Amino acid sequence: MSTQAKKPRRPTAPRRIYQLHVKLAYLEPTVWRRLWVPDTLTLEKLHRVIQLVMGWRNAHLHEFSFGERRYSLPNPMWPSMDEDTQDERLFDLATVLGEDTTGFVYTYDFGDDWQHLIKVEARLEPDEKNRRPLCLDGANACPPDDVGGVPGYAGFLQAIRDPSHPEHLEMWEWHGGPFDPAAFDPNAVNAALHKLRP
Repeated sequence: MSTQAKKPRRPTAPRRIYQLHVKLAYLEPTVWRRLWVPDTLTLEKLHRVIQLVMGWRNAHLHEFSFGERRYSLPNPMWPSMDEDTQDERLFDLATVLGEDTTGFVYTYDFGDDWQHLIKVEARLEPDEKNRRPLCLDGANACPPDDVGGVPGYAGFLQAIRDPSHPEHLEMWEWHGGPFDPAAFDPNAVNAALHKLRP
C-alpha cells in the first residue's frame, strides 16, 4: 500500500445517505450509536467520525473489514500489514457500500481489539438535514482507551464503582476522575462532528 497514493476526484454532492448502527461487540450493556453519513465520505473520514461518536481518542491503529476486503491507513512502522490492506483514503462509502452491503466491521486498537459491528440500516435520499455526518442516537459511554479490552473494562468498572476495591484509587487516578458507564451526550457529539471538515 503506497503512502503516496493520490486521492481520486469525487463528487462533492452526496447521492445517498447511509444510516449506520455502530455497536461495540461483546459488551453488556451495549455501547451503540446511530448516525447518518453521506456516500461521499471516505473511509478515512468515516474512521474520524466513528472516533468522535464513540468517544475514542484516535490513539491507535484501526482497520475496516468488508468480508475479505480490508482497508486502513498506510503505516511505515508495520509494512507487513499493508500487503493485503487497501488505502482507506482512496475509497468512499459509495464505492464500498453501494446498494448491496448490509454490514461491516471496524476494529480499533489491535491490542485491546475493540470490534465495532456496523449495520447499514437504511439508504436515504440527501436533504438539508443529512448531508453532513450526524449522530441520531446512542447509549452508554465508550470504554477508556488502553483499558485492556473487554476483560480490562470489566475490571476497571468493578474497581472504579467500589470505593473499597483495592484498585479503586489507582483506577480513579488513571482515568482522571469518576466514570459513568451510562453517560452519552449526543449534543456534544454533534458539536464535535460539526467541526469536522467534510
